[in-house]
Amino acid sequence: MSAILMVLTSHDQLGDTGRKTGFWLEEFAAPYYVFVDAGQQVTLASPAGGQPPLDPKSDDEGAQTEATRRFKEDPAAQQALATTLRLADVDPEAYDAVFYPGGHGVVWDLPVDEDNLRVLRSFTTTDRPLAAVCHAPAIFRDAVDAQGEPFVKGRRVTGFTNTEEEGVELTEIVPFLVEDALRANGAEYSKGPDWGAHVIRDGNLVTGQNPASSAAAAEQLLDVLAGR
Repeated sequence: MSAILMVLTSHDQLGDTGRKTGFWLEEFAAPYYVFVDAGQQVTLASPAGGQPPLDPKSDDEGAQTEATRRFKEDPAAQQALATTLRLADVDPEAYDAVFYPGGHGVVWDLPVDEDNLRVLRSFTTTDRPLAAVCHAPAIFRDAVDAQGEPFVKGRRVTGFTNTEEEGVELTEIVPFLVEDALRANGAEYSKGPDWGAHVIRDGNLVTGQNPASSAAAAEQLLDVLAGR
C-alpha cells in the first residue's frame, strides 16, 4: 500500500466576474476511487484546509459520471473532503506520490501558495511520483527541479488546452493559460482532441489534459508506483 496525497484548491472566485469556481468534481472523484479501490491510503489537503470549494458547473447534471454519482452516495468520502488537511501541516516526505485534481480555482492559488510550493518542491527535486490533471499542471509555472531549472523543461506534458479555455469562454478571465505556461517553461507540450481523454507519462510525471483524462491519469500514477 502506498500513501498518496491529493491536493485541491481553496480558491472560489472566478476572477472579478462575481461567479464561483473551485475544484472540478470529476477530477477529484474519479482518481480518488481509482486509488481507494486499489487499496491505497489517500490523504486530502488544501491551502486553507477543511472543505474545498466545488466549482458549481462541475455539479451540473450534464457533468456527472459514475464516479461523481458514487461520491454523492459515499458519506465517508464526503467527510474526508470536508476535512482536508491544511497544506501548512503536511509533511510531504510522508507520502509516496501526490496527485493534483484541477478546476479553474487551481490557477489562482496553487501556483503561488508557499505551502504548496514547499510540498511540490519535495517531489520535483527528488523525482518522486507526481500527477496533475486539467488546470492543475498550472502548478508547474514556478516549479523547479533539483538543479533549479523549470521542472517541466524538456519533459513531455499535457494540460488544459488554449482551445478548451476558449471553449468555456474564460481565456480573458484566468490569470494565465495552462498550455502557454507549460510551453514557456520549455515543456514538450502535447494535446489530443478537445475534451477527449489524453494522458502523458514522462518518467515519474503524469499529466492529463481535461476532466475526461482524470481516471486514466490516476491509473498511470498507480503504474508508476508499482514500478518503484
